[in-house]
Amino acid sequence: MPSISTGSVRGWRSLILANDALRVTVLPEKGADIYELTDLGTGMDVLFKGAWGLQPPGSPPLEGSGDDQFMWNYEGGWQELLPSVNEACTYQGRPIPFHGEVATLSWEYELAEDAVRLWTRCRETPFRLERAMRLRGPELVLEGTVVNESDQPAQFVWGQHCVVGPPFLEPCCRLETAAGTIVTTPELWEPETARIEPRQRAPWPEAPLRAGGTVDLRHVPGPEAGSHDDLYLTDFEHGRLSVRNPRLPLTFELEWDASLFRYAVLWMPYGGARAKPLTGSYALGVEPWTSMFNLERAVEAGEAIELAPGARLETEVVARVTAR
Repeated sequence: MPSISTGSVRGWRSLILANDALRVTVLPEKGADIYELTDLGTGMDVLFKGAWGLQPPGSPPLEGSGDDQFMWNYEGGWQELLPSVNEACTYQGRPIPFHGEVATLSWEYELAEDAVRLWTRCRETPFRLERAMRLRGPELVLEGTVVNESDQPAQFVWGQHCVVGPPFLEPCCRLETAAGTIVTTPELWEPETARIEPRQRAPWPEAPLRAGGTVDLRHVPGPEAGSHDDLYLTDFEHGRLSVRNPRLPLTFELEWDASLFRYAVLWMPYGGARAKPLTGSYALGVEPWTSMFNLERAVEAGEAIELAPGARLETEVVARVTAR
C-alpha cells in the first residue's frame, strides 16, 4: 500500500508518495513541481537537479533568468506547462508568460487514501488545471484535467516539462522513442554550441548536423560534447519515450496519449549551455507537448486546443522506472 506524507525541501512544503518501488516528492506551492522521482531499488533519482540548487521561498531570481518567471527559481525536475509553452505571448489581449502560467503558481491539494490531488487556476486565462498522482508499482500515474471555467470558448497549449539528469544520465545511456520524424527548431538559441541544423525535417533517429552529416540521437553523449540543442519529435506510432542506462541497469520511460500530445521536445544541454543560470548543465528534457508553438502561434497555426464553456479535457501520463 503506498504511503503519503508531508515534509519540506529548502523551505518549500512537500508531499511525498512512496511504495516499495518509488519515492516521489512534489512541491505544491512551487507550481506542483515533481522534485524527486527515485527508484528505491538503486536509490537513484532520475530527475535533473541544477547545480545551483533549489532556492528557498522569497529568494531573489537566479542570475541570468531575466523576465522569465519560470527561470527565477528553476531547479530542474518536472513541471507542467499551461496554457502555453515556449516564448511569452499575448492571448486575447492578456500577457501569457514564458512556459505559461501554472508552473509559477501555488497549487492547492488534498491527500486521499491512495493519491494526491492538486489543482490551481490560471490568472490570465479561464482554466483550472487538476492533477491526481498515484503510484502503481514502478509507475507514477498522472491524471490531468483542464477545465474551462468561463462562459466563452477558450484555447490552450499543454506540456510536460520533464528533464532527466545525472547520475542517472551518463554517456552510456540510450534514448528510444516511437516517434517517426525529427523537426528542428527554426532558430538557434545558442549558436556557439548548437550542433543540429535548424529548419529541417528528418526521419528518426538521424538528425542533420550543422557541420554536415547526421547524428544518431539514440546515443547520449557525455558533458564533454559541449553542445546545446532543442528539437521536436512527432509522427508518433504511440506516445512512448525511454532513456535507458545499461550500466545500472535502469530505464526511465514516459507514456502518453499521442493523439493529444502530438509532439515531444528533446532538450539536450550536453554540457554546452552558456547562458546563466543553465551554464554547463548536463541534462536531457523529454517533454510531451500538444504543440510546438506558444499559445499565440498555436492559435494562428490551428494547433491550439479549444474547450467550450464549462467543458473539461482529461488525459493520463505515466512515468515508469524499472531495473532492466
